[in-house]
Amino acid sequence: MPSAPIHPGEHLAEELSALGLSAAALARHLKVPTNRITQILNGRRAISGDTAIRLAHFFGTSAQFWMNLQTLYAVKCAQHKVGKTLRTLPTIHVLRRTA
Repeated sequence: MPSAPIHPGEHLAEELSALGLSAAALARHLKVPTNRITQILNGRRAISGDTAIRLAHFFGTSAQFWMNLQTLYAVKCAQHKVGKTLRTLPTIHVLRRTA
């Protein structure tokens, strides 16, 4: 079974903690509403392209880094949801053999 999905907000929370920065302070620096940051931190909001660009600029990373965290989270959530059902689905190799 795949490991439990980790929301990118958990990573962001670690970064903020290391800097001693609050969600409100980060929101002010990024010029976004505070609830956008708190919702990400609480795992209730995805990181959008706009937010990824702002986070990348602030932390000196790439927007792709933040989008990759979000994509990995989405894929792991899907893996957990599909679970064992995936093994019962056909593959192209099976379909070619039966055709």
